[in-house]
Amino acid sequence: MRKWLRSVALVVVFAWAGAAAALDLDDAKAKGLVGEKTDGYVAAVAATPSAEVKALVTDVNAKRKVAYQEVATRNGTDPVEVAKLAAQKLLERAPAGAWIQADGRWYQKK
Repeated sequence: MRKWLRSVALVVVFAWAGAAAALDLDDAKAKGLVGEKTDGYVAAVAATPSAEVKALVTDVNAKRKVAYQEVATRNGTDPVEVAKLAAQKLLERAPAGAWIQADGRWYQKK
């Protein structure tokens, strides 16, 4: 169990780091362009995001998917469960004002 939790912690760190692009994940979150979802992935907050934001979201989510699958494989569990646990940790660590999507609706963390 401890090994599994350690693996999830590494995924959370990786997921938080984001992508190395012109617009990075932390900047996009700070600007309110991107938010965390309760499924462990990110999404654009605006209904019509820029191409740069779309590319960032696609890149971050692809990397997270690979990381979740690797942790799940190592620990004999479902990647969906790994993603949900990572999401829980990411949402707990998100600062006030961060955008979070739950049940298809966006809200700012208080």
